Amino acid sequence: MLASRMARILAVATALPAHRYSQKEITATIGPLLTSNTTKRAVLERLHAGSRVSSRHLAQPLERYLDPRSFTETNEVFVRVATNLATDCLTAALAEAKIDPVEVDYIMFTSVTGVSAPSIDALLVERLGLRSDVKRVPMYGLGCVAGAAGIARVNDYLVGHPDGVAVLVAVELCSLTFQRGDDSMANLVASGLFGDGAAAVVMVGSERARRESKSGLDVVDTRSALYPDSSEVIGFNLTESGFRIVLTERVTKVVEQYFRADTIAFLAANDRVIADIDHWVAHPGGPRVLETFADCLGLDAGALHASWDSLARVGNLSSVSVLHILAESISATRARGGLESWQSWRPGPGPGPRPGMGQGVGQHTLLFALGPGVSAELVLLCWSA
Repeated sequence: MLASRMARILAVATALPAHRYSQKEITATIGPLLTSNTTKRAVLERLHAGSRVSSRHLAQPLERYLDPRSFTETNEVFVRVATNLATDCLTAALAEAKIDPVEVDYIMFTSVTGVSAPSIDALLVERLGLRSDVKRVPMYGLGCVAGAAGIARVNDYLVGHPDGVAVLVAVELCSLTFQRGDDSMANLVASGLFGDGAAAVVMVGSERARRESKSGLDVVDTRSALYPDSSEVIGFNLTESGFRIVLTERVTKVVEQYFRADTIAFLAANDRVIADIDHWVAHPGGPRVLETFADCLGLDAGALHASWDSLARVGNLSSVSVLHILAESISATRARGGLESWQSWRPGPGPGPRPGMGQGVGQHTLLFALGPGVSAELVLLCWSA
């Protein structure tokens, strides 16, 4: 993509529910709801302990999950909480970017953990004072890949509208998909892995970024992939009780089979190799997924530290996770000052400054995620003054 047509990320803000619990608290509370089988309880406790998740934020107080609820009741909670979290994170992101809500031309909303018609993005229009003619694109079904895919699709819009302002809002309330009495291995794993949260991204087209001299992360290029014979590897089945998780061990096999070649080809198309990437924003799908990403790309132990840290503190936030990690990296860069903070964000020896980099200008970040399909999305970013 020509540099003159690059869209720019100006701000990313997050919002987490106020109800935060340790992994041990969650395990002790929901264990009896999942199974009365002592052997499976032992498996559950082992899986939760091995998830590398220390704490999670939940849409409701933990005790509320003890009461059986219909899908209708649970989805009503989704609409209410999702709208509130979306309002909070988008308000914060617009303020950080110094953009008024009436300037927003395009809003994309994504979630895979609840449904609403009108969609959540429509409910934000009057709340935030967005224009009535704002273009709205609700996106459902991409799951964990949707944060990365959302940046890519918003970028597509802005390439064609270089004076435009566009936002992405992602909300995932994974705890509301909790399935009582389901002691399948997939549900035992998922019950110890996923958390709740939201994020918003503010982006502008190349002309607006140039005219207003706003620094940020330029979207250099994006790539999508849909892998064959993998439709039953990750996803949800919609049942009378709500969303029932589909999660198999084949996830890591798909990563091993395809991801390295796709990444190398994508970087080569942009005159880059793996060693040229200064920072990595990988979706924290779980310990085995992160380990497989690192192994297949040949990364050192510290390269995915930010993803490991996010997994520990908030769990897997599905589509929100990569945006959550990106928000923290941008905040660190601006708070501490460019290049130095980027290198401190990635532990261990970082690459030395290159000629003309200045305040981190020219450093590259590769953001990527996997989701149902199995699909992958890669986004190459570059810090711009």
